[in-house]
Amino acid sequence: MSELTLLILQFAFLALLWIFVFVVVYAMRSDLFGRRVKKLPDAQAASAGNFPNAAPAAAVSTNTPPRQQAPVPQSKVPTFTPLEGSSAGTHPRATTGNAARLVITSGTKSGTEIPLGTMPLTIGRSTDSSVVIRDDYTSTHHARLMVWNEEWMLQDLDSTNGTFLDGKRVTSPVNVPLNTPIKIGATSFELRR
Repeated sequence: MSELTLLILQFAFLALLWIFVFVVVYAMRSDLFGRRVKKLPDAQAASAGNFPNAAPAAAVSTNTPPRQQAPVPQSKVPTFTPLEGSSAGTHPRATTGNAARLVITSGTKSGTEIPLGTMPLTIGRSTDSSVVIRDDYTSTHHARLMVWNEEWMLQDLDSTNGTFLDGKRVTSPVNVPLNTPIKIGATSFELRR
């Protein structure tokens, strides 16, 4: 090979190496800090209900009437059961009728209470999550609490460190019993009356 060919190959390898470094740094930055949120102009923000001087909401408003859901055929309704081997089966399942608040029991926001509505709550480090947890062990979009057939369900969103219900790792959506600890990173919370 000529010296010119070797020099070109060296520069190509160096450029490829720098591209790899930038991709890794970008992936780490987005995992640590989340995606950038674009701000709406004042006119669009006011029409969307987001007021620039208002503090960010910690939870979904419960003043909105629940949406009417179309009936689902019984053949398409999946069944969910509590995790095996947990004491979660001893508590009644959290429903829209008996669970009124999410209470953070440990972590940086310990003692915080968030009223529950019927809309899903996302939990994670991202600023667009319903419950923002700034924690090294929490993923950007870590878990979701959602209502299915009037019952609260917990779903892990492929988080790195996992979501735990009563000490058992959640691998598929599960029913959430009342007063049962849910652990995400260093934060624990419960659904209560």
